[in-house]
Amino acid sequence: MPPIQDHPLRYKLANELHARPFPSLTAPCRAVYLAIKKPQHAASRDKSLDLAHLTDLLDRYGAQHPQPGATHYSSVIGQHMLKWEQHTEFVTYTVFLDGLTDRPFDPADFEVFPPDWLTEAPGVRMTSALVRICERPEDEDRTGALIEDWFVSDSIAASAVIGDDAVIAGDFRIDPAGHQRFAVFTRPGIGQRRVGRIVQRLTEIETYKTMSMLGFSRVKEISPKLGQIDTELSHLMEAMTQGTGSAEDTLKSLLATSAELESLSARTSFRLGATDAYEAIVGQRISVLREERWQGRQTFAEFMMRRYDPAMRTVKSTERRIGTMSERAMRTSQLLRTRVEVERAAQNQQLLEGMNKRAEMQLRLQRTVEGLSTVAISYYAVSLASYLLYPAAEPLGVSKGLLTAAVTPPVIFAVWFLIRRLREAAEAKD
Repeated sequence: MPPIQDHPLRYKLANELHARPFPSLTAPCRAVYLAIKKPQHAASRDKSLDLAHLTDLLDRYGAQHPQPGATHYSSVIGQHMLKWEQHTEFVTYTVFLDGLTDRPFDPADFEVFPPDWLTEAPGVRMTSALVRICERPEDEDRTGALIEDWFVSDSIAASAVIGDDAVIAGDFRIDPAGHQRFAVFTRPGIGQRRVGRIVQRLTEIETYKTMSMLGFSRVKEISPKLGQIDTELSHLMEAMTQGTGSAEDTLKSLLATSAELESLSARTSFRLGATDAYEAIVGQRISVLREERWQGRQTFAEFMMRRYDPAMRTVKSTERRIGTMSERAMRTSQLLRTRVEVERAAQNQQLLEGMNKRAEMQLRLQRTVEGLSTVAISYYAVSLASYLLYPAAEPLGVSKGLLTAAVTPPVIFAVWFLIRRLREAAEAKD
């Protein structure tokens, strides 16, 4: 029997789970991180430009090109290791450098990315970071002193992670050179993969935190417009409740407001949905670090709880507000449509009553005309019949007046009967 046929995507889907391995790092070392995003419509961008930009960087170092359509890539560039990843809205570059510089978080490390290459990037910098990975001093106070020296004291977040195998620290501030700073202090004997996971988690936390804050910025931008639409909806509902103004005019205004609200919802739905996803990733990445309090300092989770979570709650509140306003506008539209239909039904009833009255008047007029027509036709018919019978008056010994009187009733009856039959025939056809 022939072997069973595989799904066309079977191997691709299985390999995707292993496509982005953690780097292997040994302290002491450094990492330079860069995330690039197209300012507008990043999700629908031409992703071939991302690969072209990566290829340009590799050509400068004489490194091998990635496969066509690749979404991740790792290679040696010069004396350093490069890791590149392509995501839905952005691409990231991480370069790992051996050893430490005398100057902590030396901006010169970022020169691994040539300035003219940065200028040609198919997007803008969302975030960049310098990560310093060093051995953890036996004296914890020495570690604390270094952290105080390297970061802004009122924003420092530091914690022991991964079973106290390392201490991480950062302040989530942009330094004078334009980069975020993170420090990792590792105990001797910690695995290289574990160090790589810690560094990657830190860069992911920073990236997804920044990306999710785009939603907060968008919410602040649309808040005045939402307030205006909310006020208009309230006024329209008040007008509907009090019965002021025409229901049709109110319905037209409500439909225009609803269309404006739906348009706003459509323009923001992707960003708000992405913000929810990015926020979840930030929380998950912090959770897997298994933080423990270190020297009484706030942990990364506490920092996010105090400064990041309120922004995310604002985004979620605005998302719920848009949904609530849309439902309220829909319910109000249905009520107004019902009111308009009732008013139109009443108008139709009045119109039908008026038509009935006019039909009755037409019927009365028709009967009056029929009576007059009977008289007029009978008059002429009697005259014609009389002229025809006058020659027989003398032989019969009857006067002309008596003859005319005798002819008149049959003629009138005949004319009336004929007109009635004609009317009945016309009504039967209708």
